[in-house]
Amino acid sequence: MRRLNYHHLQYFWVVAKEGHLTRAAEQLHVSQSALSAQIRQLEEQLGRPLFVREGRSLVLTEVGRVVLDYADSIFSLGSELLATIRGGEGGGVQRLRVGAVSTLSRNFQENFLRPVVGIDQVRLLLQSGSIDELLAALAVHKLDLVLSNSAVASDAQQAWRCRRVARQPVCLVGRPRATDQPFRYPEDLTTVRLLLPGRSSDIRAQFDLLCESLRIEVEPHAEVDDMAMLRLLARDSAGVAVVPSVVVQDELRDGALQQYCVLPKVFENFYAITTRRQFESSALKLLLSGDEPAVL
Repeated sequence: MRRLNYHHLQYFWVVAKEGHLTRAAEQLHVSQSALSAQIRQLEEQLGRPLFVREGRSLVLTEVGRVVLDYADSIFSLGSELLATIRGGEGGGVQRLRVGAVSTLSRNFQENFLRPVVGIDQVRLLLQSGSIDELLAALAVHKLDLVLSNSAVASDAQQAWRCRRVARQPVCLVGRPRATDQPFRYPEDLTTVRLLLPGRSSDIRAQFDLLCESLRIEVEPHAEVDDMAMLRLLARDSAGVAVVPSVVVQDELRDGALQQYCVLPKVFENFYAITTRRQFESSALKLLLSGDEPAVL
């Protein structure tokens, strides 16, 4: 196929946004006939129709929606390029696009992003999803950064930059206990209603190994992948949760939950994943600057 004509693509992009040929022609300062001709040439090059007419409006076909998604990315990156080159790192408003694995602690995310939240020149866009979805978006520069609690390795297709940004101890937490009935570790592990992370969690694997080393068998009352749900169950039930303290930091501070003990040799690691870019915003540099914090 011949090289894509970006002039035609821009005309298509404006028509798709307006949904109306007349308004798009007025915005582009061209005649409707000239605009229609440009769209037809793009359709001929792609070999697929991009619009169907419904009354006086133009509606995207399935292929048209795919092309629009690419056009959004292309022109967004073009605007970002101009802003970066003309203004430098300190010029204008910066967009910081962050993806986070959907099961990741919201408290950790808030703590990590706090340095840039109060900056007027930074527009923060947050997206959650699976690690595969987020890495796919990072690979095509739809995201600047992915936060995860599992590391990723580079491969032949993509050289990821995976940096550990925090290491959080994992604790046993539950409702406050009477002073004359403190939690006994590890004896009480077999007598309480344990709320555990799901079996796919690295924390769960570490906890299972700990129990094996202690020669005890536990029967979980609940197994939960989502840390936000695990926090709610710890707060609203009589169970004892295995969680990083950052997950329940507000409940610990307010006294709704009590930390019974810190589990030895059990940690949750948090990673910031980026990819090589020609330009890196000052907001992203701020988040990734300095030494790794012990706790967030």
